[in-house]
Amino acid sequence: MIQYEYARPALKMGLEFEQSLGANPFKFGMVGSTDSHSGLPATREDNWWGKAPFLEPSPNRWKDVLIRSARDPSLDLTALQLAASGLAGVWATDNSREAIWDAMARKEVFGTTGTRLQVRVFGGYDFGPDDLEQLDLANKGYAAGVPMGGDLAAAPDGASPGFLVEAMRDPNGANLDRIQIVKGWLDEDGASQEAVYDVVWSNADARSLDAEGKLASVGSTVNEMEATYSNSIGADTLRGYWQDPSFDPEQGAFYYARVMEIPTPRWLAYDRKNYDLYDEMPDDARYSSQERAYSSPIWYSPR
Repeated sequence: MIQYEYARPALKMGLEFEQSLGANPFKFGMVGSTDSHSGLPATREDNWWGKAPFLEPSPNRWKDVLIRSARDPSLDLTALQLAASGLAGVWATDNSREAIWDAMARKEVFGTTGTRLQVRVFGGYDFGPDDLEQLDLANKGYAAGVPMGGDLAAAPDGASPGFLVEAMRDPNGANLDRIQIVKGWLDEDGASQEAVYDVVWSNADARSLDAEGKLASVGSTVNEMEATYSNSIGADTLRGYWQDPSFDPEQGAFYYARVMEIPTPRWLAYDRKNYDLYDEMPDDARYSSQERAYSSPIWYSPR
C-alpha cells in the first residue's frame, strides 16, 4: 500500500514537522466512518449493504471490482478486499449537539471498524497499577492525567508517562482479544520510529509474552463454512496499566490504544452461506478477521 495512506505514518510525520518547524500539522483525532455511496450505511459484517450500489447484496457481488487499475489488474481494488464500514465514538459529557462538538474539538474520540466496542485511554505521570481497582477509571484519569486527544506536559525529573486503558465489548458482538499501545517517537537522529506493545489480554492464565515480547494468538471459534462464532474465548471487558519502558524526555512521541476483538466471520462468509456459493467463491479468500478500535493519540512534546 502507499506509504502515506494510513494515520500512523501521518502521525509520525507530524513529529518530524514539529521538530523542524516548531508546529505539528498532523495533530488529529481518530474516528471511523462508513464512506458509503448507497445511502445504506450498515456497519456490521453480517448486514453489510456494500460501499456502492453495485456492491449491494447479490450472489455475484464478490466478483465485483470497485476501482480498476488502468495499468495493472493486480492493483485493482476488488470486493474481496473490502470490509464493512467503520463507526465514530465520542466521549461527550452528555448527548447534546454542544457536548458532542466540544468532545470532537478536544479530540476525545475513537474509531472502530464497525463494531460498537468502547475504548478509553488516559495518560499521566501519577498513575499506577493500583488505579485499576477503581470502579470508575475516568475519575482518576481526568483528575491526574489527560484523556485521548490530549497533550502531556513536560515530564518531571525521572518520570515516565503511564497509561490507563479500558475497553468494553460490543454488547451484541464479539469478546475482546487484547489492548495494545502504539507508540511513535523521534530518535536521537530525528528519524521517526514506532512500536506496538501488548498491554492487557484475555485468557491471561494461558497466554503470556514470549522472550521477544510477542503474544500468542487468542485462537478462533469461527466456523467459516457456516459463518458462525462463539464467545467461548476472549473477555467482555479489559483494563490495563502500561508505562513507557523506553521513554526519553527529550524525544517527541505519541501514544494511542488499539483494541482487538476475537476473530469473527467477514461478509464474504455470510454471502457464501446465504447464497450457497460454496462451489463458486475462492478458497483462498479471507472469510474471517479481527474487528478493532483505535483511540485518538496522546502526544508528548519536550518543547
